[in-house]
Amino acid sequence: METTVYLARRIRTLDPERPEAQALAVRRGRLVAVGAEKDVREAAGNEARVVDLGAAVVVPGLVDAHAHLGGLGKSLTVARLEGTRSVAEVLERLGAAPATSFQGDWLMGKGWDQNGWPGGAFPGRSELDARFPTTPVYLTRVDHHAAWVNGEALRRAGITRDTPDPAGGRILRDAKGEPTGVLVDNAMDAVAGVVPPPTDEQLQVRLSAALERCAQVGLTGVHDAGMDLRTFRLLQTWDMLGRLPVRVYAMADGQGEERHEYLERGPYSGRLLEMKAVKLLLDGALGSRGAAMHAPYSDAPGETGLLLMAPEELSARVHAFMARGFQVGVHAIGDRANTLVVDTLIAAAKATGTEALRHRVEHAQILRPEDIEKLGAAKLVASVQPTHATSDMGWAEARLGPERLLGAYAWESLRRAGAVLALGSDFPIENPDVLAGLYAARTRQDAAGRPEGGWRPEERLTAERALEGFTGGPAWASFAEERRGRLAVGRDADFTALSVDPVEDEARALVDARVVATVVDGREVYRAP
Repeated sequence: METTVYLARRIRTLDPERPEAQALAVRRGRLVAVGAEKDVREAAGNEARVVDLGAAVVVPGLVDAHAHLGGLGKSLTVARLEGTRSVAEVLERLGAAPATSFQGDWLMGKGWDQNGWPGGAFPGRSELDARFPTTPVYLTRVDHHAAWVNGEALRRAGITRDTPDPAGGRILRDAKGEPTGVLVDNAMDAVAGVVPPPTDEQLQVRLSAALERCAQVGLTGVHDAGMDLRTFRLLQTWDMLGRLPVRVYAMADGQGEERHEYLERGPYSGRLLEMKAVKLLLDGALGSRGAAMHAPYSDAPGETGLLLMAPEELSARVHAFMARGFQVGVHAIGDRANTLVVDTLIAAAKATGTEALRHRVEHAQILRPEDIEKLGAAKLVASVQPTHATSDMGWAEARLGPERLLGAYAWESLRRAGAVLALGSDFPIENPDVLAGLYAARTRQDAAGRPEGGWRPEERLTAERALEGFTGGPAWASFAEERRGRLAVGRDADFTALSVDPVEDEARALVDARVVATVVDGREVYRAP
């Protein structure tokens, strides 16, 4: 088996016994030498292949601890509405949508955000009806917690003025009681349920595109937060055939009926694909005011958000999956949702004797101070997304008010309380670019450097802790800390080469940095042209 030696300007190992090196050697997917170039060359032997990465800085493989491969693949192929500045611009993009935007005869799009439009109000069906009177249209909001549909879509789903709001969902209505075309959280299901599923070919194209994109942005692994059974089976086949370019730590989708089959199957471990966790959703998103809050929204006094399942149902599902040996991760955005999730995970772990399964709070976005302390004391994983803060900072205080903002996107407070930080992006809600995540974690600023000094800068992470959050944190959260997260002899050969030093260089350098190479299991899955 061939041995490959990689040379670089600097190798940040995150191994306290040897923090830096100049070379490493790879054989059969493992690191066989790490250290000075002379020593590594000698250990590798004269027949070793040598790859010189020049001025690049190598770090342990970067991992996104909360993402959605299926959603990314879809977002790369349907009508893309991110960054639109008006309803008119949305209609313009839909009119130019590629053929891949259709599932059956349904026009699909994603990424709209009314907060960036004049007035910030939710859109309505009338604009879509005028342009698409007979083609059903289904457009998911940037956070995937609301959908904007036209009249034909409502007709096919059987939604009328007499349709009641489902539990955990809202059908927005006009002054006359007619559905406006915006559906929030569980109300989306009625329309989504009549959209034809993607064909096998569409699914394969989408997943291939998503995995390729992950490798391009320097990710050696992804924690997929809520995978459907069809996608899981396809990835199982690809893993057995050696076709996965990056590692996938899949969380079973614990929301729908497929959860029963996942419970029957139990945890799974393959070569680059694992499923040891389950993902549950308790509330909606802040942007659509679906996040469950203890007190009403500051900019909508009559609203407190939505619980997507009753607390009793959450407890029952958590207990069932813990008893089956699954790590449990629960989506919690609002402070009420986080209180329920933290209390439920702690109680259920104790009852089932599964404290060692490293249960997770996905997002941990808005918490009361006492819940931050409880989360940390229980050593729960805080699976947080730095770019959510920089995306939301322009309007979050309007939603929450200044007092609740103190416990929002509170990464450093969570860390100090004892939580393990596993950083991610929540792509495709945010861009999968992990360099943007490192930058946001360090600065709490947008790419233009606003606001000066950072938004609530006391919650910034140091450069070392930000890097640890995308390496060692996800490794620990996926029970892989003995194999990944550091570069040392005997560990998996997963590493990312960058054009900048993410620790020593100024944070601003990350904005224009690029990925030089991505290596997974000893295989070079991406090299910059």
